[in-house]
Amino acid sequence: MRILILGAAGMVGRRLIERLLAEKTVAGEAITAIDAFDVVTPEIAVPDGVALDAQAGDIADAATVKALVDRRPDMIFHLAAIVSGEAEADFDKGYRINQQGMSYLLEAIRAEGENYRPRLVFTSSIAVFGAPFEDKITDTFLAAPLTSYGTQKAICELLLNDYSRKGFVDGVGIRLPTIVVRPGKPNKAASSFFSGIIREPLAGQEAILPVADDVRHWVASPASAVEFLMHAATMDTDVLGARRCLTMPGLSVTIAEMIEALREVAGDEVAGRIRREPDAVIEKIVAGWPRDFDASRATSVGFSADRSFADIIRAHIADEAARG
Repeated sequence: MRILILGAAGMVGRRLIERLLAEKTVAGEAITAIDAFDVVTPEIAVPDGVALDAQAGDIADAATVKALVDRRPDMIFHLAAIVSGEAEADFDKGYRINQQGMSYLLEAIRAEGENYRPRLVFTSSIAVFGAPFEDKITDTFLAAPLTSYGTQKAICELLLNDYSRKGFVDGVGIRLPTIVVRPGKPNKAASSFFSGIIREPLAGQEAILPVADDVRHWVASPASAVEFLMHAATMDTDVLGARRCLTMPGLSVTIAEMIEALREVAGDEVAGRIRREPDAVIEKIVAGWPRDFDASRATSVGFSADRSFADIIRAHIADEAARG
């Protein structure tokens, strides 16, 4: 089993690789090689028994993508993307990386011929949906995004469906909730503050909250994100039919509920490190995002969600302690 991971230097990509190396098998087959690719070289410890090739490059370069696919990986995880805030601020870059990169990948796979049909797991986003929303959004709700990032992900979903329908790939698209709590430093995603208002106070630092306390959002933990990827990689795709993309289960929580969970887990002093500083740009972007979902299609085929936001915070604390 050879596995290609695009976006391997990111938080979810690194955790996915750790999981694969710990299990050493996937779908009942031994993992013999992992190609870890990103815009910067992924820093991954060289494992025993698995050939690991970590390299940097541009996913929006057709020759680079072709060289990766020419190794004929049995399984491909496509996590690489320009995140929401950056895609909105830099229109050209967002389309080049998010949409053109996916097109190059699919075409490189198709060019390998009829004897090659890898499992392709693509990380989409709940940003493919735009207001006005249903109370609980189902998988049949109209995909009419209100951001460039959401539009780019929606285009990629359509491509994944069509290339799967034609038999070029065996695709599964998973619309991830916002992943909270992300370790490390904030990124350029408009949703970065959802992690920041938990991560920074727990680390003894002040956190800026740019939106109102009644903002509601759909979230899942990093551990759940890896579970989603693993299940998508090994599930029976016949149950999906032609509709290869699913909204992943998550938790619908308000900012106030997140802060209350932080107070429950870590106390008043930690929760008091959040400073409210409204940001009109962030508020406008977040206002166009969905808030709650009926993810029964995903749960019916084996995906599962976190139990509570307090559990997500406790898992983050345990992860940080384990990583020193």
